[in-house]
Amino acid sequence: MTTSPVLSPALSPTTVSPDREASLLASVPTGLLINGQWREASDGGTFDVHDPATGQVLATLASATSEDALAALDAADAAQASWARTAPRVRAEILRRAFDLVTARAEDFALLMTLEMGKPLAEARGEVTYGAEFLRWFSEETVRDYGRYLTTPEGKNKILVQHKPVGPCLLITPWNFPLAMATRKVGPAIAAGCTMVLKPAKLTPLTAQYFAQTMLDAGLPAGVLNVVPSSSASGISGPLLADPRLRKVSFTGSTPVGKRLMADAAQNVLRTSMELGGNAPFIVFEDADLDKAVEGAMAAKMRNMGEACTAANRFLVHESVAQEFTAKFAAAMGALATGRGTEPGTQVGPLIDAGARDDVHTLVRAAVDAGATAVTGGAPVDGPGYFYQPTVLADVPNDAAILGQEIFGPVAPVTTFSTEEDAIRLANASEYGLASYLYSRDFNRLLRVAEQIEFGMVGFNAGVISNAAAPFGGVKQSGLGREGGTEGIAEYTTTQYIGIADPYAN
Repeated sequence: MTTSPVLSPALSPTTVSPDREASLLASVPTGLLINGQWREASDGGTFDVHDPATGQVLATLASATSEDALAALDAADAAQASWARTAPRVRAEILRRAFDLVTARAEDFALLMTLEMGKPLAEARGEVTYGAEFLRWFSEETVRDYGRYLTTPEGKNKILVQHKPVGPCLLITPWNFPLAMATRKVGPAIAAGCTMVLKPAKLTPLTAQYFAQTMLDAGLPAGVLNVVPSSSASGISGPLLADPRLRKVSFTGSTPVGKRLMADAAQNVLRTSMELGGNAPFIVFEDADLDKAVEGAMAAKMRNMGEACTAANRFLVHESVAQEFTAKFAAAMGALATGRGTEPGTQVGPLIDAGARDDVHTLVRAAVDAGATAVTGGAPVDGPGYFYQPTVLADVPNDAAILGQEIFGPVAPVTTFSTEEDAIRLANASEYGLASYLYSRDFNRLLRVAEQIEFGMVGFNAGVISNAAAPFGGVKQSGLGREGGTEGIAEYTTTQYIGIADPYAN
């Protein structure tokens, strides 16, 4: 999800100093943002945010309660009417100023993400560029949310169609892309004229806190964006989803949690946008340029240490080129430098926590026990932090558990196919349908396969396809709705039809 090279070494010539880290962390608001004011939790509760590279505490934040969540909705509801009437150009200019501010503060945002999430600084800088683009894109889309005016087919009346903001929204973001997942939801909500309650992930809330202050600095009125970090996700979502003033929920995260939220949202018939799990196939046909396929595989697999819903999860390689592809892929993976993201030359940071690392290793060991071979890697990294070796597994059985679920780590299982039909069948043998990647020199083949595989996004000879101007989303149990593109703003609007009597009638 970056526009810069995914695996390039960090650009900083020296290690980031402890004083620089401490100074930045001290500048991040630690309270709840409700009606334009930062405040403590109603019960005084707090929770700690940890550095996954060391396990040490980075900051302590206020932990919102259910009472605080409802106070945030009070503010959003009170601000909704005036915000909806705010001129589109005014909303657009706020988003544009926010884009400029995020860009100006790029190094701060990048370092915050590296500290709380673990990704190398080079990748974090890429996320700032990517995340900021949603603010710029939706600043331009704000004034282009067109309705229509036309005559009925029989010519008796006129039809007026307009788009209205859906109303107060609950935005729930994941831990793996702390800035981009916030801007991808906040941007279109502001563009459409919706107010918001943002619940950032408890593992990585610092970037969202800093972003919220940046939105205030850009001129966003009080109450339009409210932020409630909390150690209890259900303590926030439960009372909000049950409140009839809330009109929409947008969630990015796991499919099981998404299903529970959809069930709760059904009680008030809320608009829902769900960006859920993925199990992306990376298909390499026999006529592919293998060097470019390996380059794309590295980008599709190792962005964010593999902790991405769009990460290539299953490498389906034609049997005639599987050995060569695997050898080249393993050599590239084995050459990556692992370390704290602030260190010069680091290309692979830690996983988010000990549980995530243990889950990855369990999948790897089960695959090896079932007959797979670890060509490179295959084990946790000794020492502090939650690091795992970049790993390539060959000869993975098609029924191995690692092919059936998100790995969310730097592990690439390779299996083979013999025909185009076989590749399509294997690709579709998943309950998920988010991203997919195809490598071939035959464009007609790429089109044929794209039309037959069940995925919301397909990359042709490209390992990175996310873009603010493109609709992001999946099918099947990967969710519903789209973020980004011209479709993104529609998720935050409702359509109103006005029937007008024939103005020419006597």
